[in-house]
Amino acid sequence: MPYETILLEKSEGVAVLTLNRPEVMNAWNPLMAREAAEAIADLDKDESTRVLIITGAGKAFSSGADVGRLRETAEGKVPFLETTAGMVLTGRTSLLTAVERIRNLSKPVIAAIHGVAAGAGLSVALACDIRIASEDSRFTMAFVKRGLIPDLGATYTLPRIVGPGMAAKLIFTGDVIDAREAARIGLVDELVPQGEALNRAKALAQTISRNPPLAIRMAKKALYKGMNEPDLRAQMDYEIFIQCGLQRTEDFREGVVSFFEKREPKFEGR
Repeated sequence: MPYETILLEKSEGVAVLTLNRPEVMNAWNPLMAREAAEAIADLDKDESTRVLIITGAGKAFSSGADVGRLRETAEGKVPFLETTAGMVLTGRTSLLTAVERIRNLSKPVIAAIHGVAAGAGLSVALACDIRIASEDSRFTMAFVKRGLIPDLGATYTLPRIVGPGMAAKLIFTGDVIDAREAARIGLVDELVPQGEALNRAKALAQTISRNPPLAIRMAKKALYKGMNEPDLRAQMDYEIFIQCGLQRTEDFREGVVSFFEKREPKFEGR
């Protein structure tokens, strides 16, 4: 289906969702949030897509929320029910839905970051499973500079990624950090030369897509469950439960047989 604010391309098991409002550095508005949420829901049902990459058009990944609307809100020109907070309270915002769908997508999600990832834009990147950034990238939890707190789950994802102390520092200061510092603290998982983030993300996505999709799906589910599971034995029991199911799949048989036949496996997702 045609979109106004995003681009969606699919090739060889990899989908690339591009935030496409380059004139405002891919700032999020209600339409882009709705289109992204709808596209991600469709991708979750698309068995031919095994990995999703999210990136931004133009010079930035995403500068965050639309500042024009923020200004109108600050000046009292927007009725409360039409503000972001009001729309959340009444269940009419798609951006929360989009972020939740990114996090819960049954396939790996890679953020290919260049330029600025700020505020809500950084929150979206944090919801992805893997973050690859080019050397020109800059990151900021800018919310406190506007008299706000991080949202879109950033107070949940950020401390799990960089630790509570570093998360507190980034949130309380609102400082801008460069790509090398982001890599040092673990905010991004891989640093690449300028202009190469998307290419590297595609290469990684192709590698992942050659693995069995059922195992990848369940590995992602187990990974995030394990991050919040306080009991080691409970997590090990969950892993065994998953293994029992996966050992009944054709992909398991293909993985074992291809190993002994000394050939590359061909996984079908069955």
